[in-house]
Amino acid sequence: MKHFVAVAGNIGVGKSTLVGKICARLNWQPYYEPVAENPYLEDFYENMKAWAFHSQVFFLTHRLRMHLSLLEDPKSVVQDRSVYEDAEVFAANLFRKGEISERDYSTYRKLYKLLCDMLRPPDLVIYLRASVPTLQRRIAARGRDFESNIDPEYLGQLNELYEQWITNFSLCPVLTVPTDEMDFVAHNGHLELITKKMGDKLMGKEEVVFSPEEVKSFSD
Repeated sequence: MKHFVAVAGNIGVGKSTLVGKICARLNWQPYYEPVAENPYLEDFYENMKAWAFHSQVFFLTHRLRMHLSLLEDPKSVVQDRSVYEDAEVFAANLFRKGEISERDYSTYRKLYKLLCDMLRPPDLVIYLRASVPTLQRRIAARGRDFESNIDPEYLGQLNELYEQWITNFSLCPVLTVPTDEMDFVAHNGHLELITKKMGDKLMGKEEVVFSPEEVKSFSD
């Protein structure tokens, strides 16, 4: 039976790493966050208010194409960042900061909602939750120059929007992983526990949580 799992979470939380590890463990197909030449990006950074709407529509279209591709894949798939996060977190943050006008944001949301109504949702979203200090440590550890100056306040704003989104998300089941307490890179046991809980959710179990005692017992 084919499964479609999406891994969601803030910048630096470990989405791509978890996607790779789950797929290697289960022989599933990974779909990583798409890299694309956004034709609006240079204009966006020069004048965010003028080009934020165009840029976000491009990203939404690009991620929609990826979503459709993985639906057609005959293998079970794990997606790095869902189509929902672009709208519910990143576009919402631009609107909150006044970089997208109310009129443009309303148009964007109508387009996004229409796509959501047409798309088959994932079978499961794995939400990686992390505090800002944890995100900062992991961003520093991976050593990407372009991420070195990310403002912790910005990470906090995104965290707030992520929490709002995941609290109200009802299109499919959600497995929330407390990554402040869990490190699936350093501890193979934590990866094993996440994979086990993922299987429980895919089988339809309702109350699937990570207790502190369980996390400790699966630590190497």
